[in-house]
Amino acid sequence: MKFKKGETVIYPHHGACVVQATKKMEFFGEKQEYLILKTVINEMTLRVPIDQTDDVGVRPPISADELEDLVAVLAKPDPRVPSNWSRRFKNHQEKLKSGDVYQVAEVVRNLAARNRDASLSAAERTMYERARVNLISEISPALKVSAEDAELYLDEALAKGVLKDGEEADEKKTKKKK
Repeated sequence: MKFKKGETVIYPHHGACVVQATKKMEFFGEKQEYLILKTVINEMTLRVPIDQTDDVGVRPPISADELEDLVAVLAKPDPRVPSNWSRRFKNHQEKLKSGDVYQVAEVVRNLAARNRDASLSAAERTMYERARVNLISEISPALKVSAEDAELYLDEALAKGVLKDGEEADEKKTKKKK
């Protein structure tokens, strides 16, 4: 994949990033070409060796056409997840590490459903919030909208399935109006 300054890419653990530059740098006595990324969420700078971008999962964001498939994943009602907390948590961690947008969407959907039925543990709540932020950072450039509008889009997709009454989407709209 060729990287151009200013383009948006997805880094699995940090969501959307903007390419700042490519630069030859020396670390541990070895010169390599690095991709310099600035995360959209926390404005953190990441340096990734260009020859390892595929290995770490750097990829282009999804297109507007792929959003329909993403909504289908998010809107699937009553997903099956392990009832054992540690198995469920590990399963979700692996999906998040994959960097695949559809697996991240599954984690968001599963944890939203779990949150609907019972309170999430502190670790699951943190995982849910992080997965939501990463997904929002990917939806935003696909729709060419603000993070707030991307979050509404996400909540509306969840409202079609696991959040049948749309409680989170309604809650967000109420907050936005205030």
